[in-house]
Parts: sequence; structure tokens; C-alpha cells
Amino acid sequence: MNTEQARSEAASTTGKPGTVDMKLEVVVVPVSDVDRAKQFYAGLGWRLDVDIATDDQFRVVHFTPPGSHCSVLFGKGVTTEAPGSSQGLHLIVSDVEAARAELVSRGVDVSEIFHDVGGVFHHAGEEGRVSGLHPARKSYGSFASFSDPDGNGWVFQEVTERFPGRVDTNGTTFTSSVELASALRRAAAAHGEHEKLTGKHDENWPDWYAEFIVREQAGG
Repeated sequence: MNTEQARSEAASTTGKPGTVDMKLEVVVVPVSDVDRAKQFYAGLGWRLDVDIATDDQFRVVHFTPPGSHCSVLFGKGVTTEAPGSSQGLHLIVSDVEAARAELVSRGVDVSEIFHDVGGVFHHAGEEGRVSGLHPARKSYGSFASFSDPDGNGWVFQEVTERFPGRVDTNGTTFTSSVELASALRRAAAAHGEHEKLTGKHDENWPDWYAEFIVREQAGG
């Protein structure tokens, strides 16, 4: 199946939207050493959201990559899967060269940039890898990979133009008026604290609110 066939089939099989939103929120990654994994993911520049231990047998650590709406969870007593068994976890980036350079500068061992012999997407493992960016640098076609200390495998995938029907997860989106209203209330509260600290009344509050909401959704 080529790319155009995939696009056509995806468009033809898209049904009516469900009545209940189903958002992928958390991916559980199995690790053997929680503190070592925590140090690794913090070293990627990801935001630490939670580190809770109720006893010696249960601990939850929660990180969110920059700009991601989905987070990563690991710990003790949170999964029965073998450490290192999660593979092919995709991190979508707009510039795979910049993303790779960022992690290399942090001391992470990242593969060379590659594309797949078949065009876009890629085979399992290292099968079918061809060195370098996709020849036409097509969206979805260029990759780089790295692993955490347990061997859980991550892949950068460069996406600059999405298939029809796909939402740009790097954008600022709300699926209901309730979500938007909640974001506005958080922005209003933060702006109030900002004015208290500066001692000044900011008349340009709409721009301030907008910047706050965009940064919040980007994980800032």
C-alpha cells in the first residue's frame, strides 16, 4: 500500500465522531530502576509532574515531554511488563535534526537520522533503515531513535504536514467550551498574581492570557 492509498483508505474509513472524547493521556514504560529512569527522563528536559510512593512496593513517577498532551508513567508496581519491552514509542517533532541535536547536547546516545527503504513510516527495529533524511524530506519520512537505560525504544518522527483528519498535537486546541473556560480561569488567576507581583495594572491582558494558555498547553 502506497502513501496515497493509505490517505484514501483513512479518509474513507473515518466514521462519525464519538459522543465521548477519548484522549490518550499516559503511556506506561516498564523500568527496572526507578531512580535511574527518573534521572534519565529528567535529563531529556521533560517536565516531572509526579513522584509519589505509598510504600516500598508502589511508586509512581510521571513525566511529560515538551509540547506533549500525553505523558509517560513508570515506577514500581505499576506494570507487569518486562523492563525494556516498550518499543516504537514515537515523539513527533517538526525538525528531526534539531530534536536530535538537542538530545545529543544533553549527552543522550541518539542514532543517526534515517529514513525507511519503503518511503514513509518505518519497519520494526533497525530493518529497512537507510541513512539520512528522506530524499524529498516528506512529512512522516525522517527519523532518529534512542533508548532509555532499560532499552525502552523511542523514535523521533518528523511531521511537517499531517494526513487529512489528523490534528496537529503541537497546536492549542480545545474540544469543548468547558475546557476553554477552565483555561481562561487559570490564565485570569495567573494574571492576577502577575499584577500583584509587578504592582501594575496590565491593560494588554488579552495577549497575556493568550500567551499563558499557549505556553501551558506546550508544557511550559
